[in-house]
Amino acid sequence: MAVLLAVAVAVAGRGQLGHGKAVLRAGLRAVVQLSAVALVITWVVHSLWLTALFVLLMFTVAVRTAGRRITDEPGWSWAWAALPIGGGVLPVLVLLLATGLLPGKGITIVPVAGILIGGGLTATSLAGRRALDELTQRHGEVEAALALGFEDRDARLEICRTAAATSLVPALDQTRTVGLVTLPGAFVGMLLGGASPVQAGAVQLFVLVALLAVEAVAIVAVLELVGRGLVRRPVHWRG
Repeated sequence: MAVLLAVAVAVAGRGQLGHGKAVLRAGLRAVVQLSAVALVITWVVHSLWLTALFVLLMFTVAVRTAGRRITDEPGWSWAWAALPIGGGVLPVLVLLLATGLLPGKGITIVPVAGILIGGGLTATSLAGRRALDELTQRHGEVEAALALGFEDRDARLEICRTAAATSLVPALDQTRTVGLVTLPGAFVGMLLGGASPVQAGAVQLFVLVALLAVEAVAIVAVLELVGRGLVRRPVHWRG
């Protein structure tokens, strides 16, 4: 693990990607965080209350991470990321529990909730950044749309919607190629845990489809926030 991390840092540095230190920090944080989770997860999953608190902690970290990735504004503007992540994850998680596809036990809720929250984080972060980057680079076109009589929201969405929508491509590619190119974690984990290939495949399928739903909702919600100017960066264009 140390050798692979060193290789990643060296390649990022030599390739002038600008993320050498970030790769090192991310790797070290992963070691610390997974070690801590390994110590507490065994007693957390035996209590639904502790499970709920643990899921809430994951959600809070995801919101802060995605929000800080999107906007450089000081203050609490990053907290708007709670809307797209929560709006995507909560209904899907409730639906899975209500239909019985996801047993109401901590040992199943924690990993599935983590997968869904992670997907919501990625979609929110990518969509938000791409939307705001597009508005920054094409601010003249936003001004032109406003001059033509577009409302502020409509002018922004007209420019940034297509770029933000590409954030769904990784989830689409993962779903299209599952079983042919990749064997995702839920599938492999269930096989290692003793489940049959059919059971593992069924669980992986509903996780992948659930991720598509979560990420689609998150992207639409981020676009709405950007369109309304609630999520923004301190840029020099009039909106």
